[in-house]
Amino acid sequence: MNFNIYLDDRTGRQLVIAAEQIGETKNALIRKAVAEWLARYNQPAWPEAVLSFTGVDDMPPFESGRGNLDAPAVDPLA
Repeated sequence: MNFNIYLDDRTGRQLVIAAEQIGETKNALIRKAVAEWLARYNQPAWPEAVLSFTGVDDMPPFESGRGNLDAPAVDPLA
């Protein structure tokens, strides 16, 4: 897939210098930068340990204690 991108002069000069220094083409550097950015920002917001958590077997459900709560003394939205 082909794209045209436009860089400001300063960024363009920095890209040319970096490409020359490491012996890569500008296009190769841009491809790598975009791939790294996508790999970093396409991650789920929560770590896998949190996403795969299924609970603790002997822990009662959170909602089970709702009936023991006192009603608020004053309606905070009134």
